[in-house]
Amino acid sequence: MNTNFNSDETLIRELYQRFIEGWNNRSADLMTEPFAEDGEMIGFDGSQYIGRIEMFSNLQQIFTHHPTAPYVVKVTAVRSLGSDGAVLRAIAGMVPIGQSKINPNVNSHHTLVAVKKDGKWLIELFQNTPAQFHGRPEFVEKMTEELQNLL
Repeated sequence: MNTNFNSDETLIRELYQRFIEGWNNRSADLMTEPFAEDGEMIGFDGSQYIGRIEMFSNLQQIFTHHPTAPYVVKVTAVRSLGSDGAVLRAIAGMVPIGQSKINPNVNSHHTLVAVKKDGKWLIELFQNTPAQFHGRPEFVEKMTEELQNLL
């Protein structure tokens, strides 16, 4: 394990936070800036975007045509994959515009794979997976409550 991982972990958490701030500010620029040039994003609906240019174009369309709700997130783990790689896991919820409570129908797990290139951490892959816990409503309630407590 990388002995300097504590400082790297802080940088990886900041990388994820910049990405989330991009979404919450409805900015395709801010959201795609932390990605590697050839990075990939898999959205909540399964859409896959490869490369910053494709991500930017699609996100700009989303932000132009849809009133997106902001994220509330909690990082649950950051794990080293050696000196130049890491995985960050988080839970995420959204508060619909004009409301004050998390919408449990769009809770999700975020998985981010970060790589260090030329001394800088970048997002190589981001995946947003629905957290519906089919047949286990108590898991949905627990996640929603955990995220609601962050507000």
